[in-house]
Formats: sequence, C-alpha cells, structure tokens
Amino acid sequence: MIELRRVGPEEFAVSLDAVLDVYTAAMLPPADQLTGRRAIMRGHASYSRFTCLFAERADGRTVGFAYGFHGEPGQWWHGVVRQAITEHDGQARTREWLDDAFELAEVHVHPDYQGKGVGRAMVTGLCAGRLERTAVLSTRDQETAARHLYRSLGFGDLLTGFVFPGGQERYAILGTPLPLAQYV
Repeated sequence: MIELRRVGPEEFAVSLDAVLDVYTAAMLPPADQLTGRRAIMRGHASYSRFTCLFAERADGRTVGFAYGFHGEPGQWWHGVVRQAITEHDGQARTREWLDDAFELAEVHVHPDYQGKGVGRAMVTGLCAGRLERTAVLSTRDQETAARHLYRSLGFGDLLTGFVFPGGQERYAILGTPLPLAQYV
C-alpha cells in the first residue's frame, strides 16, 4: 500500500537522493544532467508556498514525489512561460493564468508504481486547499500517460510545441482553474 506524506522544504532538501532516484527511473535523463537537476530542485524548495508530497511504501521507500509553489516574477520557469504566453496570446491571457498560479514543478512516479493512481493522488493532494486561482505545469508535448492524467484532472493546453531556452524537446504548457474538486 502506498501512503502520501507531506514534507516541508527542509526534509525535501535532505531527501534529494531518494527524490533523484525516482526522477531518474521515471525520466531516464542523461547522467550528466543530474547534478544540475539536484541544484534546481534544491532551489525550488526555497520558493514561496513550496509544498511537496512523497508517495511511500510501508517500508518508507519513496516511490513518487510531486511538488509545487506559488509562481512569482524572478522564477525562471515563470518568467519564460509568461513571456511565451504573452507573445502568443497577449497580456490578458497571461494575467488570467499566471498572476495567481500554483506551479506544479515536478510530478514523478517510479515506473513500477505508475498506472496505479499514485500520480493522480499526488496532484489532487497538492492542489487541495490551495488559495491560488489556477494551477499550471509543463509536460512533454506527446500523448503520454502523464498528459492523459493532467487532461483528466481538467488541465488544458495553454501552449503546445514550446521549446524552453537552451532545450530541444517540445513541451506543452497546461493550466486549470482551482479547485480541482470537480475532477477528483
């Protein structure tokens, strides 16, 4: 049985080895990217209203994690996406989606536990009780299980075919109004 446990920024930071093990199994990144990913995740834990859920087995092993925070100017993802949505759809749409947004930065489940409701439980658990008007995230712009999950929770496309600066892979930027209650 998998249990969800909320952790704060300090516990998250000291648990980065377990977090990166799940991330590596789920995403299969090149090994040379893990040091940078660790630094990014550690930095995210310092953001305003950071919240994280660990999905754990009965023995305490972490098999999934998800976290997010309040999006604000000065955060890299927030700034890049704000500019892209503004260029594509204008200031009004950007303000609608990003001026009061909960940014779901990472949602990952070890492959052995995917397709069992762990990701859904983490996303709905993170979004429950949030005071922001919207939730936003980025995911690979492909028909993946993650994309299907987000759609089933009410997330819709804000941008597709988006390439982050310095990257090559295409992403979709998704958003949904909060609360998610109607999708749970």
